[in-house]
Amino acid sequence: MKGLKIGIDLGENEAEPRKFVECAVLAEKLGFDSVWFGDHFMPWIHTGGKAAFVWSVMAAALERTERIIMGPDVTCVIDGRYHPALIAQAAATLDNMYPGRVAIGVGSGEAVNEAPFFMDRWGKWPPWSERIRRTVEGVALMRKLWTSTDYFSFQGEFFKMRDLFLYTKPKTAIPIYFSALGKRAAVYAGMYGDHLVTIGTPDQCRSQIFPNFEEGVKKSGRIPAEAEKMVLVNICVGPIEDSLRKLKSGMAGTLRRDAFETADPRMVESLAATVSDEMIFDGFVLVRKVSELESVVRAYLDVGAGHIVFGTGANPEIIKELGNNVLPLFR
Repeated sequence: MKGLKIGIDLGENEAEPRKFVECAVLAEKLGFDSVWFGDHFMPWIHTGGKAAFVWSVMAAALERTERIIMGPDVTCVIDGRYHPALIAQAAATLDNMYPGRVAIGVGSGEAVNEAPFFMDRWGKWPPWSERIRRTVEGVALMRKLWTSTDYFSFQGEFFKMRDLFLYTKPKTAIPIYFSALGKRAAVYAGMYGDHLVTIGTPDQCRSQIFPNFEEGVKKSGRIPAEAEKMVLVNICVGPIEDSLRKLKSGMAGTLRRDAFETADPRMVESLAATVSDEMIFDGFVLVRKVSELESVVRAYLDVGAGHIVFGTGANPEIIKELGNNVLPLFR
């Protein structure tokens, strides 16, 4: 289908770094448009036992591929793990070497990644209201570093820097996908991001997230049709009861509202047992076989999504099935 993009999200858990690179190479070979990586210091759940540094993995994956777009989904520029100036430099360097193939997903962060750094430096993990302001300001600083042709100073609420200049510039305009899980965040995403990334259901996207994103786009002086709506669809393939059991042993914990405020992956994992089947069906797409995902793509198309990303993990078998049985239906 003309204009539709389909990608995969490899996450950050349960695989050695080289396997993520191999899956990215496979995704390009099969014809996917994008591949995304989780950017975690500690993973969402403890049992997977892995959390590679995504910027090293992306560099290796970009070198092994020629066409496919890559980025973190999402990175956090609120000055916890990362200062936005360093992310600006990292992304600019990659785009300088692989022009037009680097995208950046940004979000307000979760405690498993950021809280240890905030506690060390400021003694507290800030509320969402502060984190979203930090995200907006961090994005503004990144854009200024990418585009400024001379030294400048930056005086924000959170970032105050003098005599800045980024010497290695990106060769293309790096698109920023701004994460939004709710209505307020969607407005911010439209105002300050180039594009949207969300995990909302088709109904949530239609009734809440997309309209508020478009409202934010208009407030920024842009045309909504120029802004891409990307949806990350977390999938689980196999017998439904088996999928429910698997999710309740770990990843379902991320569906809890308090998961974003929980700093210990072991605790997030333990929350999974408290999640209802209904919450799981809202947060994950459970299918018996990959071919059933055709209807999922069509449901998101019907509400206005233009970029569908399937959360496959570093699972080459699932990626192959998607590439061979679903992707051709929309080309």
